[in-house]
Amino acid sequence: MNPSSFLAASALALLVALAPLSAVAAATEHATAPVPKDELLEKIPGIVQVVSAQCEGMLARLNAGEAAAKLPRSFVNGKLVLVEPKDWTSGFFGGSLWYLYELTGDEKWKVAADQCTRRLDSVRHYTGNHDTGFRLYCSYGNGLRLAKVPGYKEALLDGAQALSTRFNPQVGAIKSWDRKDWSYPVIVDNMMNLELMCWATKASGDPKFKEIALSHANKTLANHFRPDSSSYHVVTYNPDTGAPELKKTWQGAADDSAWARGQAWGLYGYTMMYRETKDPAYLEQAKKIAAFILHHPRLPGDKIPYWDYDAPGIPNEERDASAGAVTASALIELSGMVEPKLGGEYLGLARRQLLSLSSPAYLANPGENGNFLLMHSVGSKPHQGEVDVPLNYADYYFLEALLRYRAKIEGK
Repeated sequence: MNPSSFLAASALALLVALAPLSAVAAATEHATAPVPKDELLEKIPGIVQVVSAQCEGMLARLNAGEAAAKLPRSFVNGKLVLVEPKDWTSGFFGGSLWYLYELTGDEKWKVAADQCTRRLDSVRHYTGNHDTGFRLYCSYGNGLRLAKVPGYKEALLDGAQALSTRFNPQVGAIKSWDRKDWSYPVIVDNMMNLELMCWATKASGDPKFKEIALSHANKTLANHFRPDSSSYHVVTYNPDTGAPELKKTWQGAADDSAWARGQAWGLYGYTMMYRETKDPAYLEQAKKIAAFILHHPRLPGDKIPYWDYDAPGIPNEERDASAGAVTASALIELSGMVEPKLGGEYLGLARRQLLSLSSPAYLANPGENGNFLLMHSVGSKPHQGEVDVPLNYADYYFLEALLRYRAKIEGK
């Protein structure tokens, strides 16, 4: 063998011998490469510390005097606003405590959550409006899911039965309010009560509850949405024929505007209904609403919407942290129901919203903000009610979104 051939053969042998080592080295390098940090996931423990401090402060307020029979709703002009169990928001603080128990595993929050939940026992048969799901499912529902508390299942089934009395088969929807000026009003918020009805069929075996939910979701899908997939707030029906009569607003800027929390209710409601039914029409509607929000030209840079996407004074209009929190929670769930690219867009928007809500611009310091978590929500600007204040449902859906995000990123 000549020297050139010998050298070539030796080089080839050396490459062959080293190849496995190179592969091992490459694999080792890949295995030990640092995993990219998730900024929001890393912030959650610090957020939980703030939440714990605020809830401790709120519980101290609730255990004093007349507050012992009521529940916190808001903090307006330096005064804590407390409500009776019949108020539509009464279940959110107990629900937030259940979420804090889920976030921490600390038994003291389970005890506190149960105490606040049981303050709602008097409304388990209440039929005065549609808000049973908000009151009972956010409180008793989470307690049953997390702790299997005796009596909670029965309270929820009582609530579902009470809510079913507001369903008119001729209309095909659950009546939201009893008002003299509107014969049969149905608001987009009502989609949020359908989760209770779907659960009730699973828990009882009685199909009527889910049948009501399906009928209501289909009626809302047919009449509440505009060509751009934004939603009217209120649609009123003829109770005898089921035909829509008026399309109005109550809390939005105008009848034809896109009230921000209303868009969030619709997004959340149809995402949930797809989870419960796997009906592709519901998924398609959720995706359409998500696209409306995701690509809206008046969605601010921090992704927390103005109280109405069509508010006349934008950019000098109030933000609505509650709309941002509900939207983020819905988008996180929806992100797991669609193709990966689209799911990444949904999760990305939710992450940005939650990073904004957990920043000093929205998340209160311990001991401030009346012991509520989030600042800058809007209840009803047309009525000058709860404008730029904390709201208990903003806090509730913020915590829900954080839990959903943590579970999503950790693969649980």
